[in-house]
Amino acid sequence: MMCAMCGKEDRLVVAKIEGTELKVCNSCARYGKVLRQVAPPKSPKQSAKEEKRIKQIIQPELIEMVVPDFSALIRKKRESMGLKQLEFAKKINEKESVIQNLEQGRMTPSLELARKLGRYLNIKLVEQYEEKSQNLTSTDDGELTLGDLIKIKKR
Repeated sequence: MMCAMCGKEDRLVVAKIEGTELKVCNSCARYGKVLRQVAPPKSPKQSAKEEKRIKQIIQPELIEMVVPDFSALIRKKRESMGLKQLEFAKKINEKESVIQNLEQGRMTPSLELARKLGRYLNIKLVEQYEEKSQNLTSTDDGELTLGDLIKIKKR
């Protein structure tokens, strides 16, 4: 196994170094207080069980977003119902300026407002997207690293 400080392949101990518990080799352990020995690597059967558990924990994330053409949908449906902006705003308990801004695309509705508009107009303004998860890699001893769990934004 690999030392968290120097990267040396050696038997490891858990040491508390500057307030953090790390798996380090015996030579790096002198920088802190040794707490315990690291257990030997798990058998392949245990690793398979752990991998199965990790797969169960990490589910695809559902993201809700307002549809891109919301302004045209709102205006078209409101007009087909024969309502003016002021009448429509009163019926859904919103300001007329909010309806104007929504229909002109100057304002994007919150998810809550989009659901409210969708219920009243009987149209779908909120869609769910499934975020694809990246393949997880792990260290030689089967543990996940912090880099395995964070989402990296691409520019």
